[in-house]
Amino acid sequence: MDKFIQVCNVYFQYDSDEDASTDSFALKGVDMEINKGEFVAIVGHNGSGKSTLAKHFNSLYLPVTGDVYVNGINTKDDDRLFEIRKSVGLVLQNPDNQIVAGVVEEDVAFGCENLGVPTEEIRRRVDNALKTVGMYEYRTHSPDKLSGGQKQRVAIAGIIAMEPECIVLDEPTAMLDPQGRYEVISTISRLNKEMGITIILITHYMEEAVLADRVIVMDSGKVLTDGTPREVFSKVEMLKKHRLDVPQATELVYKLKGCGYELPVCVLNEEECVEALASLLQENKAGRNINVSDKG
Repeated sequence: MDKFIQVCNVYFQYDSDEDASTDSFALKGVDMEINKGEFVAIVGHNGSGKSTLAKHFNSLYLPVTGDVYVNGINTKDDDRLFEIRKSVGLVLQNPDNQIVAGVVEEDVAFGCENLGVPTEEIRRRVDNALKTVGMYEYRTHSPDKLSGGQKQRVAIAGIIAMEPECIVLDEPTAMLDPQGRYEVISTISRLNKEMGITIILITHYMEEAVLADRVIVMDSGKVLTDGTPREVFSKVEMLKKHRLDVPQATELVYKLKGCGYELPVCVLNEEECVEALASLLQENKAGRNINVSDKG
């Protein structure tokens, strides 16, 4: 696959004091590559550096040392800042911080207008973007009347209308209820699978991370581990050592394995968990009865 974003030995600190110790850096020698068309989840506890890293992908932040490349363009190149931000759209945690107009369709059109897109083309893009996120019927509504999940989908539509190659979402479901979370995650999964848009999801919900092609775990400003969801979440002990969670289904099976039950090394969701437990019960029904209390 073609490389889309390259992060090369990046250090970043909010304090510009050049004599500050390495411990004061929010990012400490981060290296990673993200390919075109990938769905990558970046996870970590608060203060791990994941949101700081996200803001490097479209030049909101620039490395103190090291480099970030988007489609081969160094984000430090001021002359090509427009190209970078046209390629990488950023959706923030609070949709109210991105909604600028009093009517949904006007808000979605805002980014296109700033890009100088012709009026007829803006109309086409806005309609298509709203249909893509399932908000077309609300196009003439006031954003103030929408739910949190609907507002976040409008914010995503505004980015889609600008036709970026990549969308970075910085904890987009952190302020939403379960229904809103479902709406947003379903939308971005569809954008990746059906439209081929590169998705970078910053999240602390591990159940969201398992939907990605890859999971990158951040801790103390560094990349702790990187792999497929199954590879990453099979390292339960290592993740817990670094105060990180795993999906609830993974946690349950891990604890049952610790009690002596023969179960898969790693399950990622409820469906896999049910299948594993049903298989275990079927095997024991054919052999001997089991009593969970006997094994602690």
